[in-house]
Amino acid sequence: MVFVAALMVLIPAMRTSVPTDNDIVKQPTQESTKETQSIDLQGGEIENTDALSSESESSEPESLMPEEPDQIQLVMVGDMLMHTRIIESGKKEDGTYNFDHLFTHVKDYIQSADLAIVNQETILGGPDFKYSGYPSFNSPFEVGDALVNAGFDVILHATNHTLDKGKKAVLNCMDFWETNYPEIGYVGINRTQEDRDNVFIYEKNGIKVAILNYTYSTNGKDLPSDMPFIVNLFKESEIVEDIKKAEELADFTIVCPHWGQEYSLGTNSFQKKWTKVFLENGVDLVLGAHPHVIEPIEWVKDDDGHQMLVYYSLGNYVNGTSSTKGNLAHRMVGGIADVTLERNEEGKVVIAEHDVEPIVCHIDKGEAYTVYYLKDYTKEMALENQIILQDSKFCKEACDEVVNQVWGEQ
Repeated sequence: MVFVAALMVLIPAMRTSVPTDNDIVKQPTQESTKETQSIDLQGGEIENTDALSSESESSEPESLMPEEPDQIQLVMVGDMLMHTRIIESGKKEDGTYNFDHLFTHVKDYIQSADLAIVNQETILGGPDFKYSGYPSFNSPFEVGDALVNAGFDVILHATNHTLDKGKKAVLNCMDFWETNYPEIGYVGINRTQEDRDNVFIYEKNGIKVAILNYTYSTNGKDLPSDMPFIVNLFKESEIVEDIKKAEELADFTIVCPHWGQEYSLGTNSFQKKWTKVFLENGVDLVLGAHPHVIEPIEWVKDDDGHQMLVYYSLGNYVNGTSSTKGNLAHRMVGGIADVTLERNEEGKVVIAEHDVEPIVCHIDKGEAYTVYYLKDYTKEMALENQIILQDSKFCKEACDEVVNQVWGEQ
């Protein structure tokens, strides 16, 4: 994989929901400073470098280094699918929880990005509810702590499991982020109608990125009558209006849809329909989640020449499936999307580089979970993955095969 380093400007990123009246808080700009150095090419001693420098500057025009373009390197991982076994893997002897082990081997990559996004599949409802896995999930707040420690900047919360524990759990989740990590952006769930109508903008290195998040369903759970705006759903009129606002306020628009057919390595008609809607309305990048397996990556183009890059599904980041059916290597393999945005000579922010880093979820004999880069995952490690007790055909080759089948030489 080609790793593209983004231009790093030492100013804090702006994470804010931007009101529809364009009330954007602008970041201060920093003027770059230059240091000049006088060098004696003859090897002799220079007694008065200030005088030499002054004389040189007056006789010759100063040579300026070309300005580097504004850039953002963004990464995204797929589904944080917190099954019961994963929750139990984070429980300590004193009854507290810690989930940093889920990111031990990939956090340097995540932390190095300018913008890191994660799909938090399960709601962080906290201890007001019993911690639980499938089919009605509730995860500890400590999952959020681990996401922050790993380097994520934006958390996606619009999933089919958002309302598994009802309105109270969603409010708990929002309270957790706002109280403990106000600098972290969360999208897809809303406290008010105004929050729902605002567009989330992430700003860094002189580039404004709009991030929108929607789910196809809430698994039959009705929206609260007093909070019908609590989670973003696929409603075309609302989505088109959101994209319009995003295009006005930001340099680049990303949609993160919760869509597709579970366990299907290909795309379905729902994804194709909405890809067309996103493309026709000016979206630049789609980063998909939900199928729990990886799906294709492709460029799509409209009649006017506008191009949009689509990652249909990044698969699971981590999961603790109890299934014994199907090829479970498909569920254990995911990907980290890696996209570099750059402002071109015309001033438009475009995709300069894109790639994907395959990853694999590993369960050791102590039922501890973690994630490795697939390129570092050996045959011997695969044989130690406890998923083999549920699928005897799981192996390193099976993981490689699904990546080659779906992503080929990406």
